[in-house]
Amino acid sequence: MKTVRNFTASAAAMLLLYAGASVAQGIKMPAPSPGQTVKQDFALSSVELNYSRPVKKGRVIMGDIVPYNKVWRTGANSPTVITFGEDVSFGGKPVKAGKYGLLTIPGAQQWTVILTSSLDVNSPSLYKQENDVARVQVKPVAQGAQESFTIGFEDVKESSMNLVISWDKVKVPVAITADIQNKVLGQIDAAMAAPGDKKPYFQSAVYYLEHNLDINKAKTWIDAAAAQSPDAFWVWHQKAKIYAKANDKNAAKEAALKSIELAKAAKNDDYVALNNKLLATLK
Repeated sequence: MKTVRNFTASAAAMLLLYAGASVAQGIKMPAPSPGQTVKQDFALSSVELNYSRPVKKGRVIMGDIVPYNKVWRTGANSPTVITFGEDVSFGGKPVKAGKYGLLTIPGAQQWTVILTSSLDVNSPSLYKQENDVARVQVKPVAQGAQESFTIGFEDVKESSMNLVISWDKVKVPVAITADIQNKVLGQIDAAMAAPGDKKPYFQSAVYYLEHNLDINKAKTWIDAAAAQSPDAFWVWHQKAKIYAKANDKNAAKEAALKSIELAKAAKNDDYVALNNKLLATLK
């Protein structure tokens, strides 16, 4: 009987231990260096970045937690990876579309920013310089203290932006550009040559206007766009801008007034204001 009691007590104790272990294993805690994925539409595709974000927590960062003159995975936990959807220039160096590891060698006066074909560089010992795809020297910029490590995109424009690495009091920008104009013009030419009546007259005319290309082509296309969509106040507004650029003030005024008329009918005060501003420049 005593043996049975002892066995029962032991079994109960084991069950309690097992239950405690199960609860402990099921505890979910926040990551000390949370991961982040950043996807930025850029040029004719996008750039995606995957990295982890360590936090300062009162520590000395540059030259200590992040040693100088040693390869850094540029984040925490796992290698930082960047994916380009099309060919770009990275800090002036040509880079093909694809996925790359993003590494840095921090320095007090200068950083080296590296794109590598290796996606598994999690420590300096795994780095192989022969796998470099691009290697850029960047002068760090001073900034106010920043608690969380961050990599992001700033000054994003149609075909240029900056990749910015920042933590604590240091900010490291790298210029990224894409040469897309020839691709866009090729698409426009192909669309205009294709059979059918539905041509991208409006988009093509506006692109030519905004990029200082053949203004006579832009006029022809915006006229066709207005014929396609005679009640589209936004089309007439762009027609006014194109004719103003071509220095045909009378035609520009006529188009702006037409846009105002249509915009008022559509109760769109924004375009009424835009056209009035344009008319003020045509006096």
